[in-house]
Amino acid sequence: MSDLPSVPIPNNFDRLTTEPNLMPNADSNLTNSPDELNVAVSDTLAQPDRQRQVSEELPVAIDHESNPAQIGRETLAVSPTEAQRNAEGDSHMRRYADDLDRLIDILPEDLRDPLRSHDRYGELIEIVLDLGRQPEARYPNQAEYICDRLITRQDLHNCVDRLGHFGGDNRAGIEQTLHRISAIRNRAGDIIGLTCRVGRSVFGTIALIRDLVESGESILMLGRPGVGKTTVLREIARVLADDLGKRVVIIDTSNEIAGDGDIPHPAIGRARRMHVSKPELQHQVMIEAVENHMPEVIVIDEIGTELEALAARTIAERGVQLVGTAHGNRIENLLKNPTLSDLIGGIQSVTLGDDEARRRGTQKTVLERKAPPTFSMAVEMLERYRWVVHENVAQMVDTLLRRGQPNPQVRSFDASGSVKIEHELPISAVPVPPNATGRQGWRASGKMQPLQPLESGSSAALSLDSRPRVRKARNDSSVMLPPTPAQQFERMLDVSLQARTTGELPSAEALRDTEDDAPQIVLYPYAISSHQLIQAIELLDLPIRLTKDLDEADAVIALRSHLKNHAKLRHIAKVRQIPIHPIKSSGMPQITRALKRILKMDDPGMPDVPDLQLFSRDGNDDEIEALEETRLAVEQIVLPKGQPVELLPRSPKVRKMQHELVEHYRLKSDSFGDEPNRRLRIYPA
Repeated sequence: MSDLPSVPIPNNFDRLTTEPNLMPNADSNLTNSPDELNVAVSDTLAQPDRQRQVSEELPVAIDHESNPAQIGRETLAVSPTEAQRNAEGDSHMRRYADDLDRLIDILPEDLRDPLRSHDRYGELIEIVLDLGRQPEARYPNQAEYICDRLITRQDLHNCVDRLGHFGGDNRAGIEQTLHRISAIRNRAGDIIGLTCRVGRSVFGTIALIRDLVESGESILMLGRPGVGKTTVLREIARVLADDLGKRVVIIDTSNEIAGDGDIPHPAIGRARRMHVSKPELQHQVMIEAVENHMPEVIVIDEIGTELEALAARTIAERGVQLVGTAHGNRIENLLKNPTLSDLIGGIQSVTLGDDEARRRGTQKTVLERKAPPTFSMAVEMLERYRWVVHENVAQMVDTLLRRGQPNPQVRSFDASGSVKIEHELPISAVPVPPNATGRQGWRASGKMQPLQPLESGSSAALSLDSRPRVRKARNDSSVMLPPTPAQQFERMLDVSLQARTTGELPSAEALRDTEDDAPQIVLYPYAISSHQLIQAIELLDLPIRLTKDLDEADAVIALRSHLKNHAKLRHIAKVRQIPIHPIKSSGMPQITRALKRILKMDDPGMPDVPDLQLFSRDGNDDEIEALEETRLAVEQIVLPKGQPVELLPRSPKVRKMQHELVEHYRLKSDSFGDEPNRRLRIYPA
């Protein structure tokens, strides 16, 4: 192991890191054993003045012929893999100590050399040994077979003999290392598989949240398995004990934080460690630590049961700072977990009064936070060095329960190694989307007014042009109908006069744009045929444009039966303040009435003169004749005289059109008789 590259270590770290796997092992012609080297490292960590001297001497590489005492105390060799990683810019925050050789030594002899000679030896995550299968080594984003032979029972027995005792959670370790070996057993209790996970002490991992650690508030670390929660927990314990001088007690259920054996690993600094005899007794040891050892901080890994959650709440109420981890990617996962929801306050169903429910705009039975959260801060470890920080868990939970969208911090490292803080803003959380460039809509123009309830007895003047279209003259300036020919002429004249004053002739595009500058309502249809909507819009010449993007919609038109089952659409529309106009059926009368209601052209007290083309399917003479018969019967007999009318026999297809036209007048009708003499009967209101 000669000529190992030296790596410069930044001056902002004053702690020693070791990689004993790169130091001479017991097979070398040296007098110091690995245990003696670990003791030397522990002695060095306990001497602050010595730490600075060691940090300054870290770039010195080690050679086999170096003085063994000097190896453990004053110099450090860095593996080529680690040197390459540091050279790529990660040296600003990470330094490793993993004792990797001691884990490799428990494996069968024919597996050791292939692992040590691998290019990614320093990045090894875990080794999997399953009975009757090839041994497997796992690296970041990669897994490889170590050799071609299959694992036998004797291989597993030899590995187990070199380990410590397996506890009730089927985990064991190696004395004074952070490695974890987990066993898989058959129904008879025999070990048929081992997962040998590499434990590393990574110094500097909490630079992203050091301000939170120093605040004295309780912190909950969340993340999927393997993202590095235990590693961060170990570093937090060391910083609190050494740098901040607090009394720290670690509840180490699986000996994963401070390593296996009675002597804790130097990576936890001055923090103390309490063993747990059985995993199910962890909550008792947590209470015992508070009652017997007067800690200022308690560190807990993998809070997973209701008793442990209750014990954590008891500790927090006694004024002790808690730092713990739990499995779950986001805060939302804990809210849905009845066992662990108490860590963030728990949830309960509450019945609101009528006034409060009306003020909130919600139903009377809602979910609310039950109590103050045990952990006042939470960190979601989405990736190894990209964390979402919640500095106020109570406010975060309240926002989620009220169906709001939080805006938490996202912390990561930039290229220079500085902490970069951004804010997470999900797309679904945008209450009102920003105006898109060039969007022409009533919401974008600021002319969209809230939908007013329809009042009985209201009236409006009807004005009909040569085509059977309906236009209404209103004094409401908020409603801008398509410009009349006179208005178009006035606008073209204004463009021409403006061009005359500037000395530039108006272009054809400028004159043409004056015809289209009236804002349109952007309508989002749901469960309604776009073809029918387009037909109604074109025939009535309405200033409405359809869209498939809810972000740019000014209003929503939806079929009522489908809208009831789509809570997400109703929630998004409510958050973004988009009015929803439900219709009972997708018939043309319902559609035209809804479109006019959106434009405030609908008058319930006065029926419109219908455009028969809207109700005709093929537009042939027979359909138009039948519809005209229906219109005349309604307008000349049913409405003025209040008498029922029977129409001429028609085909089923035409009778359906007649029913729709009668519905347009808000009247009722039914078909009677037998084919081919089946006909329509219209009843007065």
